[in-house]
Amino acid sequence: MRRLATKKNLVDAWRDLEKRAADLQEMIALTIGEDDDSLKEDLRQELDRLESQFEQLESQQLFIGEYDARNAMLALHAGAGGTESQDWASILLRMYLRWAERHGYEAEVLDVSHGEEAGIKSAFAEVRGDYVYGYLKGEHGVHRLVRLSPFDADHSRHTSFALVEVLPEAEAALDIKIAPEDLRIDTFRSSGPGGQHMQKTSSAVRITHVPTGLVATSQGQRSQHQNKETALKILYSRLLELDRKQMEEERAKIKGERIDAGWGSQIRSYVLHPYKMVKDLRTDHEVHDPEAVLDGDLDGFITAYLRSKIGK
Repeated sequence: MRRLATKKNLVDAWRDLEKRAADLQEMIALTIGEDDDSLKEDLRQELDRLESQFEQLESQQLFIGEYDARNAMLALHAGAGGTESQDWASILLRMYLRWAERHGYEAEVLDVSHGEEAGIKSAFAEVRGDYVYGYLKGEHGVHRLVRLSPFDADHSRHTSFALVEVLPEAEAALDIKIAPEDLRIDTFRSSGPGGQHMQKTSSAVRITHVPTGLVATSQGQRSQHQNKETALKILYSRLLELDRKQMEEERAKIKGERIDAGWGSQIRSYVLHPYKMVKDLRTDHEVHDPEAVLDGDLDGFITAYLRSKIGK
């Protein structure tokens, strides 16, 4: 039913665009020869809106992956560097939440491990909407920040790293079959901010999938039951991503391609000093307004990545 709703929304969006384009064409025909600047400006703005909607719909035709239409799970991990990298991870989390807000998607932070001074050590968020995984899958990799440190008394330049993992949401009953004996569930006390209740009771949950060694942890909810549900959701997505990666690696071996994964695959640099630029190292797409990018304006990078994959 969800896949059917996604397809229906796509068809309805194209039909709406077609109708608005026809209406605009008719309006232009009726106003030919009129010297009304305000009317011309209204028509120009409507044309800009139609072009923007067309580009967004066109980009959806680039989604050819099996899971592209699904929701996405985002895992962020601060790299080595203490407070600097932890602050950078929190900036990235805000960037993706702002991107989701701009596009009308629902976003929820499921779990977060706070840094000692500032920022986050790690976080797990869910973004829900049509084709969210298709849009965000190209964000998977290491993100590098160069800036004057706000935490350094000398205000010197620092380089920070953070890893972003993008996982497709797993449909547990359909995608993954797990035997109960394959799961080891441990409980422990929550750490970090959260109030006396969370720190005095063993409400945090760690679930280990014994055959693969994959671990999912949740301590952000008040009850052990809620944390268990969140940890299971994270674990199912990690298992689905593991399965997807294994199939991708097998295809790559046949084609003779090289697959980079984890901390070795730096995908984008964000430079705030001595100049301002954000550059994607895979597509060479660059923007000289990093503040806008960090406020969620990622569409240029997303589209460039999708088009580069189609080209290959």
